[in-house]
Amino acid sequence: MINVMLVDDHGLVRTGIKRLLRDVSGIDVVAEAESGEQAIRQVRKEKPDVILMDISMPGIGGLEATRKISQVVPGVKIIAVTIHDDDPFPARLLEAGASGYLTKGCDVQEIVNAIRSVHLGKQYITPEIAHKLALSFVNEREKSPLERLTPRETQVMLMVVRGETNKAISEKLCLSPKTTSTYRYRLFEKLGVENDVELTRFAIRHGLIRENIAH
Repeated sequence: MINVMLVDDHGLVRTGIKRLLRDVSGIDVVAEAESGEQAIRQVRKEKPDVILMDISMPGIGGLEATRKISQVVPGVKIIAVTIHDDDPFPARLLEAGASGYLTKGCDVQEIVNAIRSVHLGKQYITPEIAHKLALSFVNEREKSPLERLTPRETQVMLMVVRGETNKAISEKLCLSPKTTSTYRYRLFEKLGVENDVELTRFAIRHGLIRENIAH
């Protein structure tokens, strides 16, 4: 069972997410907090495995709460949740210790996928945010090869570097295996890599995944 804490200053948001997760097998919402300060006080007592952390809250906010919780309880996985996919926070939140980044507009299956992924020690970022995040890691004087990727190609790349097979990618994205293979080889060509190992190194170099997660 994955124990989850919800941190959001809006009670209706917490209630909505809790209802969405109520019937999901293997996930249990064990605690709630309405501020970063409260989450910091509760985290040791409630011992959640994963925290869904709202970014825009009064007080210290989600960024500082993520940093402090990561220092106090380094084993807990934190997924930052934002209203917009163009917020300027992804890089700083990942540096602060977050393992994932979601928008509030995502569906319940993406929330579930994110919770399960970070609980397994992986990183989870929506493709749209990952696409923007990757560009921010490139020196401004350089043109990132990631600018040549479509959002779908970025999504396939993230799944590949997480170790997912062609079959799994095809099933999750409702693509034929042939189409998935085409995406994979198109990625290799656009990014100048020859295999999955080089693709993973590329993703690490551009800040899409952390090296310890890639192994």
